[in-house]
Amino acid sequence: MQQYNEKVIDYFMNPRNVGDIPNADGVGEVGNPRCGDVMKIYLDVDENEVIRDVKFETFGCAAAIAASSMATEMVKGLTIDEALKITNREVASELGGLPAEKIHCSLLAEEALRAAVANYREKKHGTALSPPCATTCGGFDAEERFVAETSRLAE
Repeated sequence: MQQYNEKVIDYFMNPRNVGDIPNADGVGEVGNPRCGDVMKIYLDVDENEVIRDVKFETFGCAAAIAASSMATEMVKGLTIDEALKITNREVASELGGLPAEKIHCSLLAEEALRAAVANYREKKHGTALSPPCATTCGGFDAEERFVAETSRLAE
């Protein structure tokens, strides 16, 4: 765990917002076949589209758990549209940084959140309106985006 800073270790050892939300308004699940991490984010959204509660379940490394936890803290109290503006770089920055080989964990957190919002909008409006990042981010699919992001940070 020496590769992680104190904040990442704290969010791994004492994760915030762990668990599920029964009858969640939106649920998003994403995984990375390269590392085996899987994240699931649950949203409870009020009538004004404000995220009233958010929980996560993550199977993965310390960085994946810390990124999931931080992402849930960052979006609680935001509107759906505000939450969609949160990027993996912001999640990593709020954690005080992640090693380059672990930046994909913050990317998974971003994508899980986007998938949960898409699920919420599909349930509420009958259409996702904002598809999950895995299929829409800059024309990359999830694997291409993972490689591009990791390569950029290694430079």
